[in-house]
Formats: sequence, structure tokens, C-alpha cells
Amino acid sequence: MGQEITTDKFSKQDLLNFNRQLKLETAELQQWFENNLFSFHKPVAGYEMEAWLIDQHGRPAMCNEQFLKAANNPLYTAELAQFNIELNSHPMDIQSKFLSEFEKDFQQHWSDCQAVAQSINCRILSTGILPTLCSDDLNMDNLSRITRYQALNEQVLKQRQGRDFQLRIKGREFLENTHQNVMLEAAATSLQIHLQVPLARAHHYYNASLLVSAPMVAISANSPYLFTRDLWAETRIPLFEQAVETGGYMGAAQGPVRRVSFGTDFARHSLMECFIENLQHYPVLLPVAFTEDVSLMQHLSLHNGTIWRWNRPLVGFDKDGTPHLRIEHRVIPAGPSVTDNIANMAFYSGLVQYYGTLATPPNELLSFSEVKDNFYTSAQFGLENKVSWPGCQRCEMRHLILHKLIDYAEQGLQSLHLDSTDIDYYLGIIQARAEHRKTGSHWQREFVSKHINSRGDNMSQLLKTYYHNQQTGQPVHLWDYMSHV
Repeated sequence: MGQEITTDKFSKQDLLNFNRQLKLETAELQQWFENNLFSFHKPVAGYEMEAWLIDQHGRPAMCNEQFLKAANNPLYTAELAQFNIELNSHPMDIQSKFLSEFEKDFQQHWSDCQAVAQSINCRILSTGILPTLCSDDLNMDNLSRITRYQALNEQVLKQRQGRDFQLRIKGREFLENTHQNVMLEAAATSLQIHLQVPLARAHHYYNASLLVSAPMVAISANSPYLFTRDLWAETRIPLFEQAVETGGYMGAAQGPVRRVSFGTDFARHSLMECFIENLQHYPVLLPVAFTEDVSLMQHLSLHNGTIWRWNRPLVGFDKDGTPHLRIEHRVIPAGPSVTDNIANMAFYSGLVQYYGTLATPPNELLSFSEVKDNFYTSAQFGLENKVSWPGCQRCEMRHLILHKLIDYAEQGLQSLHLDSTDIDYYLGIIQARAEHRKTGSHWQREFVSKHINSRGDNMSQLLKTYYHNQQTGQPVHLWDYMSHV
């Protein structure tokens, strides 16, 4: 969940004060790393999932304020646009029946949300990009009534010196679009996985998360269309990067680093490297006045929350106030079903555990440039992408997943002592998805190709049929292509 703030207007003194506190907190964090002050008792995981509120025609419904009031649940929060919400989980220990218990918890939240949506005459949908979304839906009138989002828009535009956002995505088709605000960000919705990690190997888990981002984005792809154009297998990736395109200290959108990116390198020795980079390379966006108690890390956390690495290191706190380290994996789109979400979590958790504890560290298996290239080409081409991988040059991603990575994920989950039935079930979903070449993106494209009308009509049919299939609860590899309009 993002931190709420009380004002969207800031002075030069606010910026000076924030920067002073950020430096103090970064120095304090350095001491925590050096003195091994982070807790780690057992593996813990959690999730955040962004979702869409839609009307009976499958169009965005501007009703998240009504939804949240009716739901009255602190685990549900508003997202950037009034047609988006976010579901958050409580942290859960990674132990025997962790996966099936997480699915029960997830499904209960989802069922509750469906009932709330129905009570206010709308529906809730889980997907990466809403197929029926129009550019005109992304206007400031539809911004959520949250001070933080208004401030974010103003500060990003200020750093860009008022320049419009130029969206250019070349995929199967080409999209060019100009926008005057950060509302483009609202078009991309994701499943974000949180893993608590031990300090001694935290940088290895972070690097493992970078390494496995390519297979994760390929197997989970669920966002082929934006404004009716067929673009990347996971169009969320270029969309989000261009939606908040502003760089580091050497210039607004022309800086050497981007606020939304894959990152600049592996963590070579410690996750502290990322927080030093935050301080040295990213200007503050939201100079909010918090308490001066450096041990709370409020300035550091808010600043880190405005730097959207696809794999983001986090500092959190246990119930007793002891700090801990987490990795937030932001690569995966929301949907297509609750079961698919848990299967994605299983695959990711297993792979990160395998590569994060391997005798050869992840940063010695491939170069950072290879890992980064694997990620972006896999986001574009999905399971058909050719990647560089340890011991295999130019491997088809689908073949790699089926013949190596599922086994590695199984070994990782077994080392966490998870229930063997759960492991077989959820990794079986990943295997079936790869065998059938049937990710969410593949299903959407195949559906559109089988129901050829005007593209706009196709998107409406696609959305309604997708919603129908999502309601069944079945994983996407079992969905048929029959229209349910």
C-alpha cells in the first residue's frame, strides 16, 4: 500500500528538509546493514493485486470511493484512477500448505469484492490492461480523490517541465499516443509478490528475482491490447515505463536512469546499493514532512515508493518494530484467475528460492545486460521468445520453462518444505499453460482472431467473455474460445 499524504503543495524548504532527512535515514540504514539489525525468523510472503471496476457494458466504472466505503476493509485501497482498487494480503508464513491456504485467502477476498461490487451495481475484474479502455478514460476527472495522486501528477509534470507524455509502443501493431498527465499509469494493473529475505543472502534473492523476471513475464503475460492495438505479449511493461517517464538528476525525462525501469545493475554486495542509488540518482518527488525519527524510515520509504523498479527492495517492520528486508516482484500482471495468480506465485517463489540459494550466485550466471535483454524481449514476444540462459544460448522460453525451470522451481519449493500435492498442482498449471501455449495474452489474441468484427466490437466481446471465464475460477489454459456475449 502507498503512503497517504496531507498536502499536494510543497515549498523549496520542504524539499531541503526532506533531502536532509533522507540522507540521515540512508546513513542510519547503512548502519543497520553493517550491524546486521534485520530480523529473519522464517520465510514470509504476501501480495498486492490491482483490479478494475467495470460497468455492465465492460467499460471502466468510476466508483472506487463507493466500493471502498461499502467494503469497509482496510486491506482494500484506492489506486490512481477511480476505476481501480488494490487488494492487499496479510503476510503469511511459507510453510507446508502455504500455497493452497493463500489461494483460499485470495479467493475469499475476491468473493467479498465481487459481492461488494454487485451491491453498488458494478463488477470487479482482474487483468493486466482492460481491453475496452479508451485513451479518453485516462483524464484528470477520473483521478482518485487521494492527495498523494494529485501531488504525484503535479511533481512528475514539474520534473518534466510540463512536457506531455509521448507513448510509443511498437509490437504486432504500432501505437502512438500523447497524454498530459500520469493517468496512463492507471491502465496497467499487476500482481505484486512480496518475499521477506534474510540479510546475508538478500542481494542474491534480489539478483535471482532479476534473473527470473524473463520467464515470469513470459508465462504470466496477460496484456496484449492497449486502446484496441495488438502490441506486446505483456504491454504493461512499456506502457508503465512511459507513463511515468522521468529520469535522474541529469535531466527530467533525459536522465541516465529512469524511475520505472529494470534497474541499472545487479546488487553486487548488498541491497544497500539500491538505497544509495535512490539517494544519489533520483530527485525527490514528494517532499512530505514526516517525523524526524530516523528509525521509522518514513522519508526513505516514501522516496523508494516513487522509484518503480520491476523488482524493488523494501525495508519493512515486524509487529515488534524490528526491521526486515523484502523483495517486491512487480513483473506479473493481474489475472486471469485466482488460481493462475497463485500458480504464478508458486513458480516465482520456487525459482527465486532455487537461484537465490545456488552455490553460483545469480550475477555470475549471466551478465546484467543479458538478463535485462531477456526481460524486455520476453515481455514483447512471450513464450516464443529466444533467450540467453546458463548453459543454453538462444533457447525458446517455452522449452526452457518446460524442460528446466519447472524442475528448478519444484526443487526450490521442496527446500521450503511445502506440501508436495500443492507443489504438483500449482506447477502443473504452469506446465499446462506452457504446453498448450496458452497464457492470458495468447487466449485474448486467439479469441479476437476467431471473432472477427470491427476491432472495437472485438474488445467488447473479448472483455465480456474474459469476465465470464474468470467467473468460473478455472485457470486460463482450460478456457475455451466460445463467445459469451
